[in-house]
Amino acid sequence: MVRAISSPSPLSSFSVFSFIACLAAAGPVVTASALAGGGSCSASLAPAPNASLAAIADAKPIIETAVAAGNFKILAELLTTAGLIEPLGGKGPFTVFAPTDEAFAKLPKEVVADLMKPENKAKLVNILTYHVVPAKALAKDVTTMKTATTLQGQRVDIKVKGGKVMLDGANVTAADIVCTNGVIHVIDSVIMPVSDDITQVATKAGKFNTLLVALGAAGLADTFKGKGPFTVLAPTDEAFAKLPKGTVEELLKPENKAKLSAILSAHVIPNVAAYSDAVATMKEVPTLGGSPLKVETKDGMIMIGGSTVIMADVEASNGVIHAIDTVILPASAAKAQASAH
Repeated sequence: MVRAISSPSPLSSFSVFSFIACLAAAGPVVTASALAGGGSCSASLAPAPNASLAAIADAKPIIETAVAAGNFKILAELLTTAGLIEPLGGKGPFTVFAPTDEAFAKLPKEVVADLMKPENKAKLVNILTYHVVPAKALAKDVTTMKTATTLQGQRVDIKVKGGKVMLDGANVTAADIVCTNGVIHVIDSVIMPVSDDITQVATKAGKFNTLLVALGAAGLADTFKGKGPFTVLAPTDEAFAKLPKGTVEELLKPENKAKLSAILSAHVIPNVAAYSDAVATMKEVPTLGGSPLKVETKDGMIMIGGSTVIMADVEASNGVIHAIDTVILPASAAKAQASAH
């Protein structure tokens, strides 16, 4: 998979009015060829009724501006509730995938009401920043991407199918609404980031039962419920089954907790969600255990520390999982195993 967007630009105090001013343009579903053609607010989109949106934006606060725009009242209200007006009004540039009021109406009524509650502000921020890319990506750029890294941290999937451009299943209905600090693409559905943490994702996958038991025995289970971000090189149950008979049972004993912890720590790249395309460009990756792992690519496959990535870029709310086919053993553990067998 291709990392589409660079790291976030610094946020500064400015005005988000320019973004909301451009939100009035919503049209029919856009084809891939039309997206590639580009456009701008002034050239291809209908002006605001009774007055230019730019003038309204200069004269009105954010909520009134959104109301004047006509079809993004809910988005404007949620941005205000989330405290994102000032950050998204910074210099940018930003790309905003903006759900219409009709898009929000597709959600159960209680969902929006629940997100408006003060105790759910973090969840609301998480969802809204998933609609923002910290770079300017015009339609001609978007149509060449498979993914885009959002301000929230996770990637949004991009597909061109049947002449339509989709982001996580949402259709782009108007593109290239160019504003002073970025660009807006209007979408017809609200897109949601992954909400499960690494432990929950691994549990639901059903392929990492031995790993989960080992994390519990090593006292590391709660670690991967934390904020992160983490990149976990996750051996499948089949990978653990490749170890000599009795190895797993021995490692799970309380007296071997330190050894087990050292092995598991060799499977974690700390402080980053390292997607496969980024990993493939590296010669080695750091680990939580301290010893780096060699990275190799061969026939389109990525090998890390002697294991092969068999399923890449499984996203979680606090990082990413790469499933691997072999348990990675630190040098000391590998030496001990060799002498024992």
